[in-house]
Amino acid sequence: MSLVSEHSSQDSCWMVLHGKVYDITSFVPKHPGGRSILLKNAGRDASVAFDSVHPVELLDEYLTPDQLLGEVHSGDMAADRGTRDYKSASRPEHKPMTPPEAPSPSAAPTEVPPLESILSIDEIESYAMQRLSPKAISYYASATDDEITKAENNRIYRSILLRPRVFVDCTECSLATTILGNSVGMPVYVSPAAMARLAHPAGEAGIARACSRFGALQIISKNASLSPGAIVGSGGGPGAVFGWQLYVLKDLAATERTLAQIRRIPEIRLLVLTLDAPFPGKREADERFKRAEVAAGAPPQAWGTESALTWRRTLAWLTRHTTLPIVLKGVQTHEDAYAATLFPAVKGIIVSNHGGRALDTAPTPVQVLLEIRKFCPQVFSSLDVLVDGGIKRGTDVVKALALGAKGVGIGRAALYGLAVGGEEGVERVLKILADETMTAMRLLGVKNVSELGPQHINVNALTSRLFDGPPGLEIIDREHRAKL
Repeated sequence: MSLVSEHSSQDSCWMVLHGKVYDITSFVPKHPGGRSILLKNAGRDASVAFDSVHPVELLDEYLTPDQLLGEVHSGDMAADRGTRDYKSASRPEHKPMTPPEAPSPSAAPTEVPPLESILSIDEIESYAMQRLSPKAISYYASATDDEITKAENNRIYRSILLRPRVFVDCTECSLATTILGNSVGMPVYVSPAAMARLAHPAGEAGIARACSRFGALQIISKNASLSPGAIVGSGGGPGAVFGWQLYVLKDLAATERTLAQIRRIPEIRLLVLTLDAPFPGKREADERFKRAEVAAGAPPQAWGTESALTWRRTLAWLTRHTTLPIVLKGVQTHEDAYAATLFPAVKGIIVSNHGGRALDTAPTPVQVLLEIRKFCPQVFSSLDVLVDGGIKRGTDVVKALALGAKGVGIGRAALYGLAVGGEEGVERVLKILADETMTAMRLLGVKNVSELGPQHINVNALTSRLFDGPPGLEIIDREHRAKL
């Protein structure tokens, strides 16, 4: 089929999505997922392929009204793929919709035992690897280069020893806490993780429903496969708390349109500006799969994230478009943690190396927490400090909280639970971590999350792995205070 539509004398690409014909010519070169997938589906109805990874509302963000060419007559696409007959139509306003069903995998998924018999996050991951498609595995599990940081994110927790106390009545034990002033049922939250419908048709809506049963915070990915409205509508309820992840795109107007949509969703209580991936890491497993998918000679993937963000300019711009508390995700040094305290709009930080998917051999969240404690402990009283990356046990959760974190995020674990059992699989992941965390707290002699502190851990084994240079805080003050 020719990619040239007959409505124009010049070469142009068009695509049908949900009965509407769009001119995608100008969008092809800047598609964040690369042009090859668009060219593969150009000139045909791409609704199924689109719905498997994107919410329909994304059309409003990336395509402008003048790119809507019209509507396809009912049955035209099915009757004749070469048909170019469409009628002129004004573009309808997209409204939040219930999650569509994703296409079923071609092969029968591997059977898993009853979820209650699965006892660890590692077990969940093992079964997920047997059920996920090669595309999902290459995307979810991949990390940068030699994947050293991904492995160290978890391994480093084993170097921290716990210090149990005795003769403490811990019959009652509570996981309830607050994150940025919002009451939550547990200190474990779901980190923003893209394209959850690759794991299960329930997608992010299934994660939302599971989180609602535990009162857990869910941070919705900018690249979720369902719209924020659909996700919140599935898991919302009295007291439901959501965050939303922001990537600032090179197309700033598109980002501003999305921020306007987020303002209309009251359940979203915080905005998470992601800073740890201004450029993509070299994730070899993911790259190999994409190359296998791309037709010979197709150009490489484009990267649509704005790389020219700065403290003063970007935060000034963002505060003009939101009144939500701003959380900076991707802090990886004590200097940046301290700098965050100098900007009143910033209410929290997430210490994260993007799950090892950005810069390999970057420090783990544990090391950054220890840096902050050493050089600028006032950060913990100025901001809510959250962490993500490498959490697989309740003891990991307890250790992070004892180091000063207010909450601990899981990303891959939630996706793997989704793959194993849909909504119930995510519930099982949260239940395992909740039970293990409460057990660890009781054995430490702790009744409430707020009681955890440095007295409950021994980190001496990590001393040699900490940054031993100058604090550098006077440089941060000089760079930012004068401008503020």
